Amino acid sequence: MQKMEYKFLIDEAKKHLRYSYAPYSNIHVAAAILTDQGSIYYGVNVENSSYGLTICAERSAVASMVSNGERKPIAIAIVTDLEHPIPPCGACRQVLAEFNPEITIVMHSVKSGETSVVKLSDIFKNPFLLRSTKKED
Repeated sequence: MQKMEYKFLIDEAKKHLRYSYAPYSNIHVAAAILTDQGSIYYGVNVENSSYGLTICAERSAVASMVSNGERKPIAIAIVTDLEHPIPPCGACRQVLAEFNPEITIVMHSVKSGETSVVKLSDIFKNPFLLRSTKKED
């Protein structure tokens, strides 16, 4: 993935940041996930007063991708309104690893303009992977 593609994916995630529902933390996050087919799926964080029911933007985007029949993400942009970019939480890292342990993660802060790019495998060395004997289409 080239530098310009990062900017495009960041811009796509930025368009959805306003849909984030974060009345408790006031930390707004949007994600745009790019698949090997060139499709982009979106997600935002959705908080809940029962904190354990909150869903992160990354997992929301993955659910959208899977709901549309795709299974091969190649990059994800994570955009926040905080001062610095934020990485995916542990649960999101695990969910992303299920589909591509080498996915490129582009983290961006709309407040500072700061961007950081890493491979999931660089920040999540040993994901839990349980492989089924059934081949998935």
